[in-house]
Amino acid sequence: MPMTDPRTDWTRAEIAALFELPFNDLLFEAQQVHRRWHAPNAVQLSTLLSIKTGGCPEDCGYCSQSAFAESGLKAEKLMDVDAVLAAAGEAKAGGSGRFCMGAAWRNPKDRDIDALCTMVAGVKAMGLETCMTLGMLTAEQAGRLAEAGLDYYNHNLDSAPEYYGEVVQTRTYQDRLDTLSNVRASGMAVCCGGIVGMGETRADRVGFLHALATLPAHPESVPINALVPVEGTRMGDALLAQDEARIDDIEFVRTVAVARVVMPRAMVRLSAGRESMSETCQALCFLAGANSIFTGDKLLTTGNAGAGADAALFAKLGLTPLTNDDIEDNKAAPEPARVAAE
Repeated sequence: MPMTDPRTDWTRAEIAALFELPFNDLLFEAQQVHRRWHAPNAVQLSTLLSIKTGGCPEDCGYCSQSAFAESGLKAEKLMDVDAVLAAAGEAKAGGSGRFCMGAAWRNPKDRDIDALCTMVAGVKAMGLETCMTLGMLTAEQAGRLAEAGLDYYNHNLDSAPEYYGEVVQTRTYQDRLDTLSNVRASGMAVCCGGIVGMGETRADRVGFLHALATLPAHPESVPINALVPVEGTRMGDALLAQDEARIDDIEFVRTVAVARVVMPRAMVRLSAGRESMSETCQALCFLAGANSIFTGDKLLTTGNAGAGADAALFAKLGLTPLTNDDIEDNKAAPEPARVAAE
C-alpha cells in the first residue's frame, strides 16, 4: 500500500503518549514501523575516529574534551591526512561501512578545510560512507565539504530546548539549528541526535524527540547516546555522585522506540554508552528500531564494546552487517522497502 512521506507535524502530546504506551505495545509498534522501512535483521557498522582531540572552548557539561573539564585530556592538533586514511582502511578491513571523523572544535577554521576535504575524498575513495562532526559550520564551509563528497554532517541538538541550558551555555540552540540549516542547504545528509541520561526528565526526552521530528525534514541519521559519566566533567561528576549514574535500560529502549516511530526513515544509531549495556538491553534496542552501531574499542575518548563483542552479539541475534549498497537501494525506493529483508 502506498505511504505518504513521514510526518513532521508531531505534537508533544502525541510523542508523550507513545512514551506512555505499555512497553510491549510500544516495541510492537516500533518494530512494525521499522520493518516497513528497513531491513529487520541488518545493522550498519560504523567507526568513529577523533581527528582532533581536546581543548574545545565549548562548556558542554558531558564532554571530557571541553577546556572547562578537568578530565586530564590534553589538547592535540589535527591529525595528519595519511594517518586518518590509514585508520579508515583499518576500519573497512574490520567490516565498517561508515567512517566518522570528529574534531573538538567550536567551529573549524577556514585554513583547516583543505585538509578536511582531502580526508573526505580519500575515505570516499575506499568505498566508505563518510561523516564529520566539527562543530558549527558556515554556509561556505558546508558547501566545501559537500563538494568534497561528505555524505553526512553530524551536529547534535543534545537535548530538549528547555533543558539545553543545563547542558551547554557557550552556544545557543539556535546556533545548532543554523548549522543544520547550512548542512541541509549544501545537499549533505543531516546526522542529528543527542544524549539521554544527563539528569533530564521524561518530559525533556519528549521535547528532544519533538525537536528532531518537527525539523523541516527529518535527519537521515539520528544517534541516540546514553551519557557516559566521565570524572572531571560537570555532568559526569554530578551523576557519579548518585547511586544511579545511568539512565534506566527500559527508559532508554523506550526512547529508541519512540525515535523509530516518529522518524521512520532515519538510521537510528545506538551510540555512546553501549559499552555498559547488557546484551539484553542492546537486543531490545535493535528490536525497538536501532539499526546502526559504532564498533571498535573507543568512541572519540570513551570506551566502546569492541568488535569481538559485537560479532558475538550479532551471531547470537542472527544480525548481519548492513551494506552501503543496501542503504542506497533503500533511499532510492519510491515505496518503503525492506532491503535484504528475507
